[in-house]
Amino acid sequence: QVHLQESGGGLVQAGGSLRLACAASGRVSNMFAISWFRQVPTKGHDFVAAVEWWPGHEYYADSVKGRFTISRDQAKNMVYLQMNSLKPDDTAVYFCAATGGTGVYIWDDYDYWGQGTQVTVSS
Repeated sequence: QVHLQESGGGLVQAGGSLRLACAASGRVSNMFAISWFRQVPTKGHDFVAAVEWWPGHEYYADSVKGRFTISRDQAKNMVYLQMNSLKPDDTAVYFCAATGGTGVYIWDDYDYWGQGTQVTVSS
């Protein structure tokens, strides 16, 4: 069992930055990857970024490459998403998710999910 808790969301102007944090507890070392997804109303969960728990390979959606950076702190069981050059289109609820499998892009392939944190980017 793995428990995930997101924090760090909020309101920011376009061009600004935010850092999201995902605190993981439980059998985190058994997970293949921890990732961030986002969701806007009436749409599904879109993949944002993933990091393999070991050895740390990173994956990014094309829409965030060069602007967002995912990282992990294995000692603290934390995963972060540094979001720079934010755009209004980045407005969404951001979720942390963990998977024991090797596929990282599909929400339904994950085993554990957090409750989400709202990110709002004003123009």
